[in-house]
Amino acid sequence: MRKLVIALLVTIAIVIPALPTPASAHTPVILLESDTTPGAGPLLVDATISFAVQASFMKSGQKKAFRAVLKEGQELVVEYLIVDKKPENAFPITKLPLLVITSPSGQVQTVELNERTDFYYPGLKTNFIYLARYKTPTEAGTYEFVVTSRERSSIVLGVGKKEIPGEVRRDRTILCFRINPVSC
Repeated sequence: MRKLVIALLVTIAIVIPALPTPASAHTPVILLESDTTPGAGPLLVDATISFAVQASFMKSGQKKAFRAVLKEGQELVVEYLIVDKKPENAFPITKLPLLVITSPSGQVQTVELNERTDFYYPGLKTNFIYLARYKTPTEAGTYEFVVTSRERSSIVLGVGKKEIPGEVRRDRTILCFRINPVSC
């Protein structure tokens, strides 16, 4: 009986760590100080997958940027959020960072901040405020996103909607966010 219990415990110790863990709601992407142009910033390999792109700025006029790949006929989904805390939640719209999206064919769209909806995210135990939700059909290729600060502030951009782990590339390096990182 003792051998059976030991064998069972050993089996559990081997099997449990190998089981996949639940996927996070958004694949996190933190824009770095060096991500000042779309080409220098990270590449979201499949922008239908849900990413949480975080951009923090120390002063007015700073730029942070990234790129995202989509196929023709897919939908570009972008949500602009701030954490419900000062100073961002007290800023007028004109003081929050400006988001400009450029399509593969060169069409430029400035995302209009046109709402103010509270949102509690239980996974982070954090209150957010939606300031914009932008959706549009896509053309094939790489979209460029440039965020320009107008004050010291931080924002989160939700890009995509599929709740599965995504892939991010930086300088030809693939950063994998899969359930089992060993498979990357």
